[in-house]
Amino acid sequence: MDFSLSSEQQMIQDSVSRFVRNDYDFDTRRKILDSAKGYSQKNWDLFAELGWLMLPFSEEDGGLGGSMADLTLVMEEFGKGMVVEPFIATAVMAGGLIAEAGNQAQKDDYLPRIMAGELQMAFAYAEPQSRYRLNNVKCSASQTNGEFVLNGHKSVVLNGNHADTLVVAARTSGDTNDNNGISLFLVDAKHPNVKREGYANVDGHQAADIWFDNTPTLGLLGEQDNALPAINNIIDKATLAVCGEAVGAMQIAHERTLEYAKTRKQFGRTIGSFQALQHRMVNMFIEHQQAKSILLMAVLKMDNNNGVDAKALSAAKSRIGKAANLVGREAIQIHGGIGMTDELDVGHIFKRLTTIQFLFGSTDAHTTRFASL
Repeated sequence: MDFSLSSEQQMIQDSVSRFVRNDYDFDTRRKILDSAKGYSQKNWDLFAELGWLMLPFSEEDGGLGGSMADLTLVMEEFGKGMVVEPFIATAVMAGGLIAEAGNQAQKDDYLPRIMAGELQMAFAYAEPQSRYRLNNVKCSASQTNGEFVLNGHKSVVLNGNHADTLVVAARTSGDTNDNNGISLFLVDAKHPNVKREGYANVDGHQAADIWFDNTPTLGLLGEQDNALPAINNIIDKATLAVCGEAVGAMQIAHERTLEYAKTRKQFGRTIGSFQALQHRMVNMFIEHQQAKSILLMAVLKMDNNNGVDAKALSAAKSRIGKAANLVGREAIQIHGGIGMTDELDVGHIFKRLTTIQFLFGSTDAHTTRFASL
């Protein structure tokens, strides 16, 4: 089997790699994190200009028709630079739901603006009690004078504090844990009946808790009471994307650790000459390679099945979570105390890898899901 990249994929990878190398060094990233938005609008406009925001969308919707392999190539390079711009929240999750469930009018309204970098979006699905159960939805939608209004609380909404429009999962019928009775709605994030409390997560990415108080919607997205399959599919795609990001971040963590071990001296010798540390760095390399291999397996299976293969996805997330844990811990421990300082990128990589282990389902949650499929 030929695993080499096509010429188009090589161009995409080179384009993102060049951006990270030339325009997204560690000091630049720190300045972006310290800014009011927590991401760079200039970079977001560049993403649109280079066509990266078009990648997840089909050619019929005006996009580039990128595959899951194309998406993970981009995310792997993003992982190497720890890019904080809300690509997954806007283009993959919210935009992906509109592309999958929206009617033609909704697609024509929202997708071109997302691809042009003119619209920030977020998908509000998680709630404080829901953990990783996507069917656990208390936030409710009820009809008043023929229109739906929302009431409830959504937590850790990625890019929720900067989104112009939200896609919200709400219960329109049934009990809290029913698979049926969940619907998707478009909501104006700046409506006065929407309260947002934004913050930066430990990895620097922006999120928000959002409350709805008789908030009117902009319309129903997809079929009423039957949104769970679309939610499952889009969360799986987002999960694969962060798996790609983790693989890129692990590569940089290993490379930085090797560089440090070759220069840091202890007892008159570089610490890289100590056999015990050599073994640990070899283990980091092996874990990264195994993570990359299972990511490739999941990508190929999902691309061969129209972007859906829950078992392969959970296998990848479980294995990559374990690898991220080992690589992140070893990078910090071999660097010593300096590894956790804000001035060194290794500590930031560790925080992102740790967050990814729990994003869209923890390692244990995906191991349990894999066993049930």
